[in-house]
Amino acid sequence: MARASGEAVLTRAVRILAVFEPDRAEAGVAEIARLTGLHIATTSRLVAQLVELGLLSRLPSGRVGVGMRLWELGQRASPTLSLREAAMPFLEDLHAAIGHHVQLGVLDGTEVIFLERLSAPGSVVNFTRIAGRLPLHASSSGLVLLAHGSHDLQERVLASPLERLTPATVTDPRELRSLLARVRRDGVVITEGHIHPEATGAATPVRDRHGTVVAALGAVLPNDGRAGGVVAALRAAAHGIARAHTARTSDSH
Repeated sequence: MARASGEAVLTRAVRILAVFEPDRAEAGVAEIARLTGLHIATTSRLVAQLVELGLLSRLPSGRVGVGMRLWELGQRASPTLSLREAAMPFLEDLHAAIGHHVQLGVLDGTEVIFLERLSAPGSVVNFTRIAGRLPLHASSSGLVLLAHGSHDLQERVLASPLERLTPATVTDPRELRSLLARVRRDGVVITEGHIHPEATGAATPVRDRHGTVVAALGAVLPNDGRAGGVVAALRAAAHGIARAHTARTSDSH
């Protein structure tokens, strides 16, 4: 593979694609160069190639955004597509029942990435976005995934600096280890004010046909003590998602 200054061209292209985040749908070439640290000429050349391939699209303003070809490939190849499709009816029912944010997250590295989120006008503040990420130690969904993750993952997170998002965020490794044990024991976690002082998260695991945790089903509610009242609905929805996902994956084999 061709290289420039010791870095693979493909690596540079991926760095450019990574510029486009949920809160940055478009960017100019100079902005991309600044964000990636690439030379402006290199950035311009690679952006032009990515546009030609359909992975990026040139907007009327001259800026660029994610191309339909990239979206198409991502949708086609996503290993989480069947999980999201299986979950949607249960997410919709859960959302109608509790009237607040509901969301489905999966593990990616040391973060939780959200496949879906349903919300409503007037709901409490929620930093979650579809395809957005949060640290495992801070979010309710992340804690579920971390608690059921591998020993190596848990030790890696516990040994890393734990960012404090609010005064309630658990950043002490011993306290976090104890919290993870309670999540495994209880099958649910409620985090009051860990991401935002006004919001409480509640989450429970979603398992595959082998009993392995493949996702976390969560809700975000006002920080007023009502979260405990949604636990039964969360668990019922998680069981429904697990059954539907198992049926889908079994049919595909």
